[in-house]
Amino acid sequence: MDYERTSFILKAMADSNRMKIIDLLSHGSLCACDVLKHFEFTQPTLSHHMKVLEKAGIVSVSKRGQWHHYSLKEDFAHEFIDSMKQLFFSG
Repeated sequence: MDYERTSFILKAMADSNRMKIIDLLSHGSLCACDVLKHFEFTQPTLSHHMKVLEKAGIVSVSKRGQWHHYSLKEDFAHEFIDSMKQLFFSG
């Protein structure tokens, strides 16, 4: 298990706003403007949260025109679940 990577991912997910973003994206790709509708903070704050999630390898971003569209990385959930299984149930 890569403890450093897993710790980095858990730190990125430890913020309640980022958890909510992950939940929203679990239903499919969303434009930043659609994500922002669910929060009472500014676009720059959303940008910060998305960069943290992107750097942790949780979300991917694509630019369509002037809008950024975010989605969960396809392999992230499976890799994360596998890491948690290894952490809690190995041995």
